[in-house]
Amino acid sequence: MSAEHFGFPADRPVVGVVHLRPLPGAPRFDGDTGLILDQALADAAALEAGGVDAVMIENFGDTPFFPNVVPRETIAWMTRIGAGIRAQSRLPLGVCVLRNDARAALAIAHAIGAAFIRVCILGSPRVTDQGLIEGEAYDLLRDRARLGAQIRIWADIDIKHSYALAPGYSLVRDAADLVARSHADCLIVTGSATGQPIEETHLAALHGKVGAPVLVGSGVTERTIGGLAARADGFIVGTGLKEGSGPGARIGLGLTRALVAARDAARG
Repeated sequence: MSAEHFGFPADRPVVGVVHLRPLPGAPRFDGDTGLILDQALADAAALEAGGVDAVMIENFGDTPFFPNVVPRETIAWMTRIGAGIRAQSRLPLGVCVLRNDARAALAIAHAIGAAFIRVCILGSPRVTDQGLIEGEAYDLLRDRARLGAQIRIWADIDIKHSYALAPGYSLVRDAADLVARSHADCLIVTGSATGQPIEETHLAALHGKVGAPVLVGSGVTERTIGGLAARADGFIVGTGLKEGSGPGARIGLGLTRALVAARDAARG
């Protein structure tokens, strides 16, 4: 797939995720902003040294998440962290603002020179632990046009930790609408929860059939990536590269190198 879709040239890219510690204002923020920044920069450096193709920042530690609009301090700190990573890294960057503040993600991405954003719910509504969340593609795409930005929109389909609102949900129809009507540049399939493997039938149903790359966004490890590489157009990996669990766990350089090597072997 070309830069037209991803926002950067790549062949089945591995995107490493920097799970940010709880940011100022979040219930579990511990008051140490220096540690937040230092860990994010160290994790991004480990991902780059391990050979990933891009890095994405995500406010993973900010549970419970706001459904749509995050506070100003979240945007400010994610921008500061992203700018710090941008200053030390030549890799393409991405931004995801949980749970679903796509407009904030776009603004941060524009400020730090990021290539893409991840949007959990871009189109059809989903029932989540934050309540019912509706996509806001209509505002997001107009924001992007007004900014004159080339930032790509990577949209989740049947996103983890959520359920379809309507009975008779069709994955294929939802995918077609995301690409044709919500203007998603890439689609992301996930398992039912963070770190859980995908339903491979979902990947088979979408790969090469929806007019956009389909990436795997959960459950990717050194052991699983080889079997997924034949049908996946890319991989987003956070939990599978961490030495431990939770936002305080660090990216493992050895884990990253091993996963990238497994991807390379499968790619041939």
